[in-house]
Amino acid sequence: MAWSDEKLAKLQQTFAGATGGDLQYPNFQRIAEKIFSEGGRRPAPFSGMPTLLDAPHRPIGDDELGISDLDVALFGVPMDLGVTNRNGSRFGPRALRSIERIGPYNDALDCAPVHEMAVADIGDVPMQSRFDLAQSHADIETFTAKIVSEGVIPMAVGGDHSISHPILKAIGANRPVGMIHIDAHCDTGGSYEGEKFHHGGPFRNAVLDGVLDPERTIQIGIRGAAKYIWEFSEMSGMTVIEAADITEGVIPEIIRQARAVIGEGPTYLSFDIDSLDPAYAPGTGTPEVGGLTTREAMALIRGMKGANLVGGDIVEVAPAYDPTTNTAQNGAQMYFEILSLMQFSPFRTSKTGT
Repeated sequence: MAWSDEKLAKLQQTFAGATGGDLQYPNFQRIAEKIFSEGGRRPAPFSGMPTLLDAPHRPIGDDELGISDLDVALFGVPMDLGVTNRNGSRFGPRALRSIERIGPYNDALDCAPVHEMAVADIGDVPMQSRFDLAQSHADIETFTAKIVSEGVIPMAVGGDHSISHPILKAIGANRPVGMIHIDAHCDTGGSYEGEKFHHGGPFRNAVLDGVLDPERTIQIGIRGAAKYIWEFSEMSGMTVIEAADITEGVIPEIIRQARAVIGEGPTYLSFDIDSLDPAYAPGTGTPEVGGLTTREAMALIRGMKGANLVGGDIVEVAPAYDPTTNTAQNGAQMYFEILSLMQFSPFRTSKTGT
């Protein structure tokens, strides 16, 4: 049927006096009611105090954090003492906080996680030393354990990938967890020059500490010249998907395989920004050519909707190597995608009943 005056009149009647927050589709109106205020107003993305994903800032206590009312606690881990190449990911949390206009609506998962869950940025792990790697890891574990003890899902922004080990020690203290690990590197290497807690070995350490179940762990996007030092991954029972085998057409099968590996048990999701090709994320310590596109990475993450996630992180954003800010932009987007998954995690919904 051709365009007509009657059709125009109907549109004018419906939309001429409507604001940006007045929507006709009930599902979209549900989101708008949480974001827009009277008169079609919503907060400017470039105003106010910058926080992770524009979540509310929550002051915390020293001994008890006082966050048991939250579903998810967002926090920074500004520490890169474990790097083996370029440093600078200590500025990752600050870089992600500076990125505006991520979300609030996830179009693929149909949710607005900051508005439909109780989420807050609780600041950074309080480090006792900027020089001591072991002390920093102890501080990260203590801080994460406090979050876990209050029944809240921890979601970290690093920092180098060594931070995942102490986080897993806190999350997996009572039982080992599975893991979805998206990265260019397996990070299951051994000791280098007398140090085993570097960013190239957190998941070997986590398995040997009994907090990570290797047979419920899948590593996706692996590539690069260091492949020869990652035999621990396969020998321990981890599933390894190399970047060379990933195309848009096989992503559904990878998702199916990942869901089969992790099963229904508690699972951690760790995303290293160097899983992305350097064309999308040059601002990182150990870039590897031949990586994922942002579209592929988002599809992989979104395919984990309904997984029993109990924590997550994004690591290795080193903003000094990317004057375009694209690395931090893409890092913040992946962080938002992971947060969106938490809304559908059986762990979260069993706690809140929603």
